[in-house]
Amino acid sequence: MDMRVAAYAVVTDDDDRILLARWVDGRRVAWTMPGGGLEPGEAPEDAVRRELREETGYTVKVGELLGIHSRVIPASQRVQKSDSPLHTLRIVYRAQVTGGKLRFEHDGSTDMAEWFTRKSVAELQRVKLVDIALRMAGLYAPAGS
Repeated sequence: MDMRVAAYAVVTDDDDRILLARWVDGRRVAWTMPGGGLEPGEAPEDAVRRELREETGYTVKVGELLGIHSRVIPASQRVQKSDSPLHTLRIVYRAQVTGGKLRFEHDGSTDMAEWFTRKSVAELQRVKLVDIALRMAGLYAPAGS
């Protein structure tokens, strides 16, 4: 079994909008929480800061640990072809923008980032991690989740 550990952030602004990144590396294009995989020896807090900067252009202050989500993906359902299942551990934090300017990632697993109202998130094509992370943050559970 393969394993992937990743760190993500729930980021909101003064207008109570939620920052999401558009994932283009999967079977379908869908919105996700900004964040991604840890590099060898990298602390989760450092990974989420790096990933947020890469995917959104923002620098962030990492706050409260909201939770860890564990999932085993059968080999037949993996995005990257493999004969082995994938165990994902997704570490979710709160984070606050401290600088930078919204910009899009080039040549990565995401192609853009955008702020959304809570209501509009429920209408987006999104990965399950969005609903999971927003529940962890106590924000809400979108319809259809």
